[in-house]
Amino acid sequence: MLPADPIIIVHGLWMTGLELGVLQHRLRVDHGFEPSIFSYSSITGTMAEHVASLHAYVHAHKSERLHFVGHSLGGIVILKMLEACDDIPPGRVVCLASPMQGSCAVDGIARWPFARAALGAAICDEVLSTKKREWDGRRDVGIIAGTMSIGIGRLFAEFTEPSDGTLLVSETKLAGAKDHIVMPVSHSGIVFSAEVTTQIAKFLREGKFSSVA
Repeated sequence: MLPADPIIIVHGLWMTGLELGVLQHRLRVDHGFEPSIFSYSSITGTMAEHVASLHAYVHAHKSERLHFVGHSLGGIVILKMLEACDDIPPGRVVCLASPMQGSCAVDGIARWPFARAALGAAICDEVLSTKKREWDGRRDVGIIAGTMSIGIGRLFAEFTEPSDGTLLVSETKLAGAKDHIVMPVSHSGIVFSAEVTTQIAKFLREGKFSSVA
């Protein structure tokens, strides 16, 4: 039997990685991967520091193949590392509700006093009024967005198109990505959905998602 492909899962803003335990368990037990969770200080660290920490974590995994799954800001951290480093084992990436094209909700939050400190340098540098982000295709990237509009983002921005309650679906799109699908989940709920986990496993193995009705 071939060894299970390892996956590094990276959490988002204001999270610790503990909330990814259900996703980790399902990827291991239901889908036969060997996932681990990378934790970082999403508020106090800079993006350069997050990238360096993730890079060091990657090199603790001695594997010929390595996949990544990132939730929200975690997806940006992964792509920034892959852009900066050319010594990462081959594999695929799935980004869950990541703000690839900025976030009107983050823009709204940042208008409040002291909000930038609460958001952290990484979000402010990479998401706040961000330039258009593209991917060069050096490895397959798949993106899952949510359409269950339940979340705090609606308190800070007027959503006039489909969203997950924090991000607009359009804000998750990335030129150069291999595939993009939308599912009926919220920004936080996306990491707890068994259906989303199945789609992650499908993409990591085949480079494409299953069709969603």
